[in-house]
Amino acid sequence: MQFLISDTFTDSLGRLTGDEQKAVKTTAFDLQMNPAAPGHQFHRLDKARDKGFWSVRVNADIRLIAHRTDASLLLCYVDHHDKAYAWAERRRLETHPKTGAAQLVEVRETVKDIVVPNYVPAAEAAVRPAPPALRPFAHVPQDDLLAFGVPSEWLRDVVEATETSLLDLIKHLPAEAAEALLELATGGEPRRKVAEVVAVRERSEPYEAPIEPGVPGAPASPSPEAFEHPDAQRRFRVVASAEELQRALEYPWDKWTVYLHPEQRQLVQRNFAGPAKVAGSAGTGKTIVALHRAVHLARIDAEARVLLTTFSDPLANALRTRLVRLVGNEPRLAERIDVESLPAVGRRLLAARGAASAIASEAVVRELMAEAAGATASRFPLSFLMGEWTHVVDAWQVGDWRAYRDLVRLGRKVRLPEAQRAAAWAVFERVAAALAARKLITEAGMFSRLADSLSQGGAPPYSHAVVDEAQDLSVQQLRFLAALGQGRPSTLFFAGDAGQRIFQQPFSWKALGIDVRGRSKSLRVNYRTSQQIRMQADRLLDPESRDADGEVERREAVSVFVGPPPEVWEKASPDDEVSAVGQWLRDRLADGVAPHECAVFVRSDAQLPRARAAIEAAGASARLLDGKVDVRSGAVHLCTMHLAKGLEFRAVAVMACDDDVLPLQERIEAVGDDGDLQETYDSERQLLYVACTRARDFLLVSGVEPVSEFLDDLKGR
Repeated sequence: MQFLISDTFTDSLGRLTGDEQKAVKTTAFDLQMNPAAPGHQFHRLDKARDKGFWSVRVNADIRLIAHRTDASLLLCYVDHHDKAYAWAERRRLETHPKTGAAQLVEVRETVKDIVVPNYVPAAEAAVRPAPPALRPFAHVPQDDLLAFGVPSEWLRDVVEATETSLLDLIKHLPAEAAEALLELATGGEPRRKVAEVVAVRERSEPYEAPIEPGVPGAPASPSPEAFEHPDAQRRFRVVASAEELQRALEYPWDKWTVYLHPEQRQLVQRNFAGPAKVAGSAGTGKTIVALHRAVHLARIDAEARVLLTTFSDPLANALRTRLVRLVGNEPRLAERIDVESLPAVGRRLLAARGAASAIASEAVVRELMAEAAGATASRFPLSFLMGEWTHVVDAWQVGDWRAYRDLVRLGRKVRLPEAQRAAAWAVFERVAAALAARKLITEAGMFSRLADSLSQGGAPPYSHAVVDEAQDLSVQQLRFLAALGQGRPSTLFFAGDAGQRIFQQPFSWKALGIDVRGRSKSLRVNYRTSQQIRMQADRLLDPESRDADGEVERREAVSVFVGPPPEVWEKASPDDEVSAVGQWLRDRLADGVAPHECAVFVRSDAQLPRARAAIEAAGASARLLDGKVDVRSGAVHLCTMHLAKGLEFRAVAVMACDDDVLPLQERIEAVGDDGDLQETYDSERQLLYVACTRARDFLLVSGVEPVSEFLDDLKGR
């Protein structure tokens, strides 16, 4: 018998207490081992519309809802007795008449008041009529709506839906249908293109009204093939072993399966003629694609050595944790995938080549720069010299005066005539000599050496490299990756979002040997963040951005679920903010959000005491996240915005967004070039965007008056 588990089961399991979850897990393991054992207390649900639903007794009050046939047993839901029965009475498990995918369909008659009329205040109703409601799907053929995955009994509601009622309606529909409708309503093209819809329609019988399950002529329960459909695999999983079931019950659905949208699966499995890139705004699944791409490359080639990497150690730790969840039961496969940050990879490879050198910190470079400026009686401010070194001389590894004299200083707005360049070069030359005397190199110098070494030939250390958060790669890191790929097909795969760039200035990838034009794809479906949070966070960024190679990224994502609108507060004092945020966190915990599903982010370490005080005001324990980004249960987490990247929580409070904190005043004061000033403002704005988009359901952004100018954008002023 096929044993399956549904996303609705793992979601409902996560809402129970710890002791209740333990009891449910024991019952689930027993069912998997022997579904027909006489000890299982199956009870047929007489009021359920689908006669395949049964309840299984877990304890005196908890009931597990399963769908049982001769061929399969599917765990669907678990809750207290009455709530579990009510859930089953409102659902049917069926095969979609057009797509062939298995679906849990909410019974239409049990859902009330989903159409929200346009609201007109009573005082205005007498003087002006309500505007006609727009119906975005009124002219879409019903067969096409079916081909998008809309259940047949919901067709009328979809056709009659208005722009106002749509967000409420999609909560009752399967994910593939909700995504397609949102894309249609926002002027996009659903992932099932017209040709595919036509193909589905042509191989199907003309649409006829469905017959209810359990009556003569009704469709049979889904076959094994219906569960293998790509849409069905997003919500149902065949669980083949006790070890796999243990992983399934240990993590939430999206954590243990790391599921793939059919469009994502195409990117994972496609053979590319050269470097490829997947883009998309926060929450669209770029990291999921990168993870599966690394696993796919290792799986199809038993001799392959795959590098899964990103720009920082904390993000690499998060990737490593997800990879263990994905291939934890395939240790030999995991052994051929190295998960490290690029700096760690660089140090290891340099040491392996017998050329290990200590990496100079920014503080050391600043000290040497100040000494060199004094020795040459330089009139340039130290802030300008550090910016010129970081973004020009060191970034591009400029080695002599002639190269610096002729270099196009991209992004730098302070013009330097030749005489001034010569004066600046006198300083930089001294810094380079001082580093060499101390046997130090910069990180950029390390990657430059590795790129030169790989370009001289020989077997590369990796068959493939998959890079997450690629928007923050440096010039020399990209040179190293280009040399690693050596132009081979399907060797380099990048995932990133220009709107989340918080470290590096933009530069041309093509000029460094990485040309992804024609092999770049943007994801448009947001799985992590509610429609309300996504729309408000998007106000922080331009609707589209263009990189140095002319590639355009548009912020066109649609979210597959809705939630309460974000809150943006301006408080009179830090104490007022701490008290208000503490109450907000207390309310979220009262709503049923677990402590570890909450987080508080601040701009820098200096604001961490305010965040900790707010958590304590909520009566909760606080846990500071470090570079390992190890999220544990039992406490509300707090960290800086930079460490928030790669994480997600149900409820997020972004605190201390004061005028002198965001953008960070010390960064503004350290800027020595107008180009750097604009770049600093942009990266600070993008940092706030990153922090806000870590929230799934609830978002609060607060500061003390005068607040950051970015909060005006969040409010839509």
